[in-house]
Order: sequence, then structure tokens, then C-alpha cells
Amino acid sequence: MIRVVKGDRDTCLSFIEELKTRVGETEKSVEETVSDILKKVKSGGDEAVKAYSRKFDGWTPETLELSRTEMKELSKDCDPSFLESLRRAAANIREFHARQKQQSRIDPMGNGVITGQRVRGLHRVGVYVPGGTAGYPSSVLMNVIPAQVAEVGEIIMVTPPGRTGKPDPNILAAALVAGVDRVFLMGGAQAVAALAYGTESVPKVDKIVGPGNIFVATAKKQLYGVVDIDMIAGPSEILIVADDSANPEYLAADLMSQAEHDRLASAILITNSEQLAAETVKALYRQVETLSRKEIIEASLDRFGAVIVCESMEQAVEFANDLAPEHLEVCCQDPFEYLGRLDNAGSVFLGHYSPEPLGDYFAGANHVLPTGGTARFFSPLSVDDFIKKSSFIYYPKEELLKAADDIIRLAETEELTAHANSIRVRQEL
Repeated sequence: MIRVVKGDRDTCLSFIEELKTRVGETEKSVEETVSDILKKVKSGGDEAVKAYSRKFDGWTPETLELSRTEMKELSKDCDPSFLESLRRAAANIREFHARQKQQSRIDPMGNGVITGQRVRGLHRVGVYVPGGTAGYPSSVLMNVIPAQVAEVGEIIMVTPPGRTGKPDPNILAAALVAGVDRVFLMGGAQAVAALAYGTESVPKVDKIVGPGNIFVATAKKQLYGVVDIDMIAGPSEILIVADDSANPEYLAADLMSQAEHDRLASAILITNSEQLAAETVKALYRQVETLSRKEIIEASLDRFGAVIVCESMEQAVEFANDLAPEHLEVCCQDPFEYLGRLDNAGSVFLGHYSPEPLGDYFAGANHVLPTGGTARFFSPLSVDDFIKKSSFIYYPKEELLKAADDIIRLAETEELTAHANSIRVRQEL
């Protein structure tokens, strides 16, 4: 089910290259299909969205938008204990992201010059939420709450209806808890197109965030530039760095918590303890028999899982930085010893009692994370993703004249004589 390898640096780098095959080029047929959908929605508006809903979802709503009353009615039968857990998680997420908020500033100087920066939320954001078997209320919280903290003007959520024509009630409950402004029943590339271009009933947004299938991801990629997007997410992944203080039962459970997402998910343990490696493999075989997504877990671990026995913890840290995983657990006696050396990871989970699902659902840090090694240069979704900044400057005449010769010299060096002239006329008049 999972391979066990001795990990020198060459072996580790080879394994990383192998993992990259999970994220190949999108098939040309998908690109063409999505491109056609985008064009038709751009020209056909609501009717085109409804036609694609009928084709792909098997159902066409009379009106795309779901009213607040309908949302409350559809979600009223949700488990009350689930709703309480949802509210507690939302409070943690809001508190974590509130500390990310930036302030506008004005910087006056003694000579009369004033500079500064204005920070404000985007005007309107669209949040895509998958439905059906891929419905995740936690993703509603993670995508919506940072936008709210950023003071986005309006948050639009889109989610596909099921074959019955009704959306997932747990998703609607999460939307009410998170504070979504408007909800539209539509999914797929057509929903992304409607958000990007706007239709008769769907307002045009400035940015689209949220996970989706290959058609949704391809639509977001093709529409980047028309709107901003969060990221193109790949298959989920976890790397666990562990020493001999770790519990193999915990490690096995955590590896499978990511492997169950997708047959393309990657779950890797790297340790300097051969005994821990062997015991973790035994625990994997034992625990997987009780899990509902056993086949997916086994397929994932067979193709993209590994237990790597390295020579030292220093080598494990090097491997972690080379891999740049989405989730990185540090199951060591003193996890904080390694924190300052782990530079490339979407989110880091420290110690034996901070498993990855804690971050997925409850602790407050965002679970929308860079995948496929992009943690080398991308960051988790945050309040920063929902703001825009403008700088401003004010110079009194005497200060501009002091700087005039320098500006003219720089402009003329770049052969931008109109730039130089803009300054020179103020010297002369």
C-alpha cells in the first residue's frame, strides 16, 4: 500500500520529481470545452448559465438567486450541534484573520511633503463552493470570513444544486454563519464565467476564490486578468517530519487524513527512526480497514505515498524545504526547534497534538493553501487577498523644485523626455 525507502538526498529529490507528475498540463479538450462555455455565458448571460445547469446538473432553476428566506428555510433542519461547532470554528477563524488586517496610513514630513497608503477591501468578491459529495462547509468559512474582515463590499457565493434542485443545507448554514451577502444556484465553469463577466442577475465580481473540479480550475485560469483569482489548487498533500518521540498510530491517522481526499493526494512521512517507520506502516494497514474511503486512501498511498527513512533530522528539514508541502506536521520532541528552519510550507503543525484536521476545521489559520511546491513563493489565503492598496503623495512647490534636477536627469537617461518636461515646466513657470 505504501512504499518504504531509505532517503539520501538524491532519492528524496527523485521522489519530488515523481510527485510533480500529479499536476500535469490540462487536457486540450478541457481547455477547449471551458473556453466555449466562457464565450457562451459572456454573450448569453442567464439563459446560457441555465442551459449548462440543465446539461451538467440535470436541473434548471427558475431564478438563479436564492433568497435569504429560502436559505434559512433550507438550512433549518441542520443538526444543532453541527451549527454550534460551525459557529465556534467561525469565531476562531475570524479572530485569527482579524490580526492580519492592515491599516491605511499617512506620513507627514517636516518639509511639508506628505506620503501614505490607502487600504480598502475589494468592491465585490465571488466565492465558489462545490456541492454534492464535494460539499465542504468549512471551505465556506475559510473563504468568506477573511473577505469579511477585509471589509469587502459584497460577497457573492455560488454553489451548484443537486439533482433535486436543492443545494447542500450544511453549505447554506455555513454561508449564513459566515455572512455571505447573496447566493446563486449554479456551478461549474458557467458559474465562474457568470461571476467574471456578470449576467442579467449575477453581478460582476473583482475576484473569484474557492475550490472546484478541473473545469472550475481551468475557467479560473482562463479568466485570470478579467478578474483576480486566489490560486490554481492541485491535489492535497501532507508531509510529516517525525523523530522517535512520535506515536505511530497518530502518524498513520494523519497520513490517511490527507490521502482520503483524492487518489492523487500525497502523504509522506520522513523520519530518522527505522522502528517508527515500520510501526507506522503496520498502523496504516490496521486503521485503513475501518475507514469509509478505504479504496481512495489505498490508491493514494500506493501511488503518491511514502515512508522515508533519512539519516538525520537535518536531512528531514532539507527534504521538507525542497518539497514545500501544503501541510507540514512536525511530530518531534521539541517542534519549535525546527520552526525557524522550515521555510517552505503552506501551514505548519507543531507537536503531537496539532494534527492537520485541527487546521482544516477549527484552529483559525486558513486551510486554503498553496500546493504542488508553490509554497516556495505563495502564501495561504488571507485578508491580504481581499484588499487593494493605493499610495499617495503630496509635494509643496519648493520641495518639488529641490528634487526637479534629479527627476529630470533620471527621466532623460531613460529617454522619456515628456516625463522630464512635466517637471521642467514647473521650474520655468
